[in-house]
Amino acid sequence: MSLFQDSILELITETSTNLPPDVRRAMADGLQAETPATQASQALNVIATNIDMATEDEGPICQDTGMPTFKIRTPVGTNQLVLRRDLRQAIAEATRRGKLRPNSVDSLTGTNSGDNLGAGTPIVHFEQWENEEEIEIKLILKGGGCENKNIQYSVPCELPHLGRADRTLDGVRKCILHAVWQAQGQGCSAGAIGVCIGGDRTSGYTHAKEQLFRTLDDTNPDPQLAALEDYIMKAGNTLGIGTMGFGGQVTLIGCKVGVLNRLPACFFVSVAYDCWAFRRLGVILDARTGALKRWLYKEDKPAAPMAAGEGFPRTGREVRLEAPISSEKVRGLRMGDVVLISGEIYTGRDAVHAYLMKNDAPVKLQGSVLYHCGPVVLKDNGHYRITAAGPTTSIREEPYQADIIERFGIRAVMGKGGMGSRTLAGLKTSGAVYLNAIGGAAQYYSRCIEEVKGVHLLEFGIPEAMWHLRVKDLPAIVTMDSHGNSLHADVHNASSILLSKLAEPVFF
Repeated sequence: MSLFQDSILELITETSTNLPPDVRRAMADGLQAETPATQASQALNVIATNIDMATEDEGPICQDTGMPTFKIRTPVGTNQLVLRRDLRQAIAEATRRGKLRPNSVDSLTGTNSGDNLGAGTPIVHFEQWENEEEIEIKLILKGGGCENKNIQYSVPCELPHLGRADRTLDGVRKCILHAVWQAQGQGCSAGAIGVCIGGDRTSGYTHAKEQLFRTLDDTNPDPQLAALEDYIMKAGNTLGIGTMGFGGQVTLIGCKVGVLNRLPACFFVSVAYDCWAFRRLGVILDARTGALKRWLYKEDKPAAPMAAGEGFPRTGREVRLEAPISSEKVRGLRMGDVVLISGEIYTGRDAVHAYLMKNDAPVKLQGSVLYHCGPVVLKDNGHYRITAAGPTTSIREEPYQADIIERFGIRAVMGKGGMGSRTLAGLKTSGAVYLNAIGGAAQYYSRCIEEVKGVHLLEFGIPEAMWHLRVKDLPAIVTMDSHGNSLHADVHNASSILLSKLAEPVFF
């Protein structure tokens, strides 16, 4: 098995940097279906450009390279202990090369291991099969933003806008629709969902995630489940949530449903949400040497370019912001404005926000842009270089954001998915805006970074540190302004009305 580790390293690299063809086709279809010249269309153009950039540069499609989850089938008698050891070494090497972001954090101390190894990381599921010649390995990289939008229902239950969900296939339908609606743009829609009907709480979530190993264009062998999947795809895309939650025609690119037996007292519906950056590949290896024999979920010919243009098409109406930004400039911005940010900005996410609630900032933040971002960073000859820098989900900072804006004089917060009513009120009081960057577009945004000027609070780990960046023409959309307007609230309310129209029973 001398080549096993090299094969796993190649699998990790390809999975992180190159979407499988079924996902590419689904995203291309979404780009064609979306109304041109809308915010959702702009977002899809950036996504398409980012997919191309990641493929060209072998860079992570999204800076959140997720929780590596392997599903491995081996011949009887294969030493799985040796395979696990070599797999862990490949994970650490991929992290060192910047193909994976250091994502494994001690849940008690908050310490980042730095190499993606630790208790429970990575996740490896072994099975045996009767094929004596080959090993099958499938890998999915599912990020934290979409992982936070997983949801599990104990039926019967009452669902907002849909009423009671019973222990029937129609009750399951309501649960799935609610799962799509509650994700809004926070899971980087357009997304895909894996669903498990039944099982216990643990097996239900596991089986739901396993559905994401199916290709988006397959057909469920169970006619009832096939009809349910088809219905959810059509109904989910009528909710008007759209790409990034900006509104629009494309909310879902896939729905896959499986079923497990359950206990008489329990009826769970478990939903695993995955984002448009649906990173899932697989390989077949020679069982004697570990050499790569063929790919799964991959075509022999090179992937065709996704983008037709250059991401955000310039209209001449963009507002240029030079950081630090004045209060007057911010007060002049309105929901829907496209901005291009240049100057010096800072990253800050969960650990930084918790720190700033109790401590002084390590830098002057007056007039600054605070970017909710945990980048992928490499160090070359003593200098830091950011290779992936898309936004993280902002709603996690809702308990802190308004206070931090007011205390430090921050003028713009940038992330994805929007924020809540407390932050909206804080923006109005302090004279600040929320800027929505395009979730997952890590390569696109990394190219807007001209220099890493420094780093603070590195003890929190690379993703959670405060990075000091100089940027040029970094694009985003004002989705919450200083006048009390929120696109996220508008889309949430409008999609609630559309969801309620789907409450009537449907029979499969």
